[in-house]
Amino acid sequence: MGKQAIISDRITAEGRVSVLIARPVTKPYDYLSNGMDLKIGDIVQVPFVNKMCLGVVVPSSESDVANQKLKLVSDKYGEHRISVAMLDFISRAASYNMIPLGAVLKMVLNVPEIFNFSDKIELLGQSGTSCLKNFKITPQRKLVLDAIVKNGPQTSAQIRNNTGVGSGVISGLLTCGVIQKQFVEDNFTPQSLEALDKNSVELNNEQTTAVECLRNVVRQNEFSVSLIDGVTGSGKTEVYFEVIAEVLKKGFQVLILVPEIALARPFIERFSRRFGAAPVEWHSELPAKKRRRIWRAILEGNVNVLVGARSALFLPFPNLGLLVVDEEHEPAFKQMEGSRYHARDMSILRAKCSDIPIILASATPSLETLHNSETGRFRKVSLSQRYGDATLPKVELIDIRSSENRNGSWISPMLQKAIQATLERDEQVLLFLNRRGYAPLNICKVCGYRNECPSCSAWLVEHRSKSRLQCHHCGYNVKVPTHCPECGAEESLVAAGPGVERIEEEVSQLFPNARTGIASSDTLSNGPALTNFLQLVKQREIEIIIGTQVIAKGHHFPLITCVGVLDADLGLAGGDLRAAEKTYQMLHQVAGRAGREERAGKVWLQTRQPDNPLMQALSNWDRESFLKLEKQARSEANLPPFGRLVSLIVSSKNETEADQIARLLAASAPSTPRAQILGPAPSALAFLRGRHRRRLLIKADKKLNVQKMISDWLGGLKIRGSAKVEIDIDPQSFT
Repeated sequence: MGKQAIISDRITAEGRVSVLIARPVTKPYDYLSNGMDLKIGDIVQVPFVNKMCLGVVVPSSESDVANQKLKLVSDKYGEHRISVAMLDFISRAASYNMIPLGAVLKMVLNVPEIFNFSDKIELLGQSGTSCLKNFKITPQRKLVLDAIVKNGPQTSAQIRNNTGVGSGVISGLLTCGVIQKQFVEDNFTPQSLEALDKNSVELNNEQTTAVECLRNVVRQNEFSVSLIDGVTGSGKTEVYFEVIAEVLKKGFQVLILVPEIALARPFIERFSRRFGAAPVEWHSELPAKKRRRIWRAILEGNVNVLVGARSALFLPFPNLGLLVVDEEHEPAFKQMEGSRYHARDMSILRAKCSDIPIILASATPSLETLHNSETGRFRKVSLSQRYGDATLPKVELIDIRSSENRNGSWISPMLQKAIQATLERDEQVLLFLNRRGYAPLNICKVCGYRNECPSCSAWLVEHRSKSRLQCHHCGYNVKVPTHCPECGAEESLVAAGPGVERIEEEVSQLFPNARTGIASSDTLSNGPALTNFLQLVKQREIEIIIGTQVIAKGHHFPLITCVGVLDADLGLAGGDLRAAEKTYQMLHQVAGRAGREERAGKVWLQTRQPDNPLMQALSNWDRESFLKLEKQARSEANLPPFGRLVSLIVSSKNETEADQIARLLAASAPSTPRAQILGPAPSALAFLRGRHRRRLLIKADKKLNVQKMISDWLGGLKIRGSAKVEIDIDPQSFT
């Protein structure tokens, strides 16, 4: 995969340099330096396949290509360069995940127009001309000139805001030559973090012990992995904030990864209260200009703390001193499209390459992380009690199979009574159903027809608020039909099953005076929408929250004392080996929203499986009993964390072609006692975005070099037509 080319420490003589290009290439290519003094890590622009591409100078490998055949490096970006540790990480991440070396570099340099966009801003300043013939000083012109003398060169907008003059006054001064334009680089300057020793939160004994332990870890200035394992509301964030302060005092940079940055408003606010300023944010919603400015500031070492989703892991920090992965168990850390990787695992790899500590935090750590802490690979600090006077809420199971709980409503009579009592106490309610829209499918009551996505093997979800049927996999949507497309029957389509919109409709009927609000990715799709929603909850403008998983984690609602989970069994459906673990984690997090301050909380789980060990563990807050059974089952089946899994996904626009290649793969599979190769079989979503999908699953011994085995296996395979084979190391789901 080109690893040896990066690990070597030399650049060839005679003006030749090796450049790794930010394209899906597997090795560096040689160029002539074009008279530039280039060093390892320099970011350059080079011609490649009739295009100008970004790349990075890497240590040279042996090459037989003559100088006469080499192209010239076109340009070099600045004096700052990608660190050797980052180059090592790129190489090792590519090797582990079996993705092209250049594809990983592309994630590092995924900033539009680095070379072709200067991001200069126009300032207006004095021209140096002291006296001009026929120039008349008016009161408004004097305001502008005085403002420039006082504050120095400013933008036109700043001058107008400071003086109240119109743009015509400024244009007149420019025409007269009294002021002139100057262009300067529009650099990004983060807010200063000055409150490193001013924590206003008083830590309890458990938190204080945890902070001292982790401070000692970071003082060693070497690679280590620490887990903060704390119940919901125990103050894990405050603990690692104190460790961050310790690292910042030493002049290092800090990267904090969160599952979804667009939904991290409460975290940003907590950080700002603790440190006196907000951290820099990195996410896909940033405008291109701001993205460039932040990226450059990071490379130049001017960003102290950054909070971002998984893509932030590939930002070029030159002086990284600490990595934090919050909610480390979250499935959102797994990149499922394009270059597949798990951001938590790659964060650990990056910390190792940089020889720095990393902290993982979760109320429900993944089984892999817990196993690593039990075997001594990770250090664990525990927070077993909620902060302050808050206590864990009582959890009660509602068996919705029983006759007293079958009343034609999605909300059982027992839960209805609990909601009514909560509202009468002027407290708030959270109803959880992890299903967007109004109903998961529409069915014709005459012929049984179901609306299906034309590009995916999935039913279309009804979104009644938009009068649309939508595929939640590819985004396809159509207007809700007035008649059945199959039999033509008028008004025969009926909603089957509930989504959050349907629950809101029912809540409005049961509690007509209650103020409700839906919290899902449809309604809280960005930071401002979430901020507004949380403000409404805080002001008690919303009494009953009806939400999906976006509201289940990280939020602090002091007045929520009643949490109702309407279908606790929903996540257990399907063949996902992690279904029970994910369901436990999700429901544990949801339950943790109740009773987070002095008011006691209660959680109601509506289930058809009240005797299931998972439900029993949740009702007793007995995580250990659930984990014991889960670990035993995984161990007996040699599944993670005791074994390894790799998925091979064959896809093609042609179903026959997908089947043929999948069978060819299976027929040529290596035979080894240390791995079992299962399949091929149709994927859970056998048709996705217009492609037919087949899956092979490798169950391997942890000591087997599974990447080498797969590389040898697929090395001679020729894929033609529209088909492709994707490799998913450590798959988290099997859609």
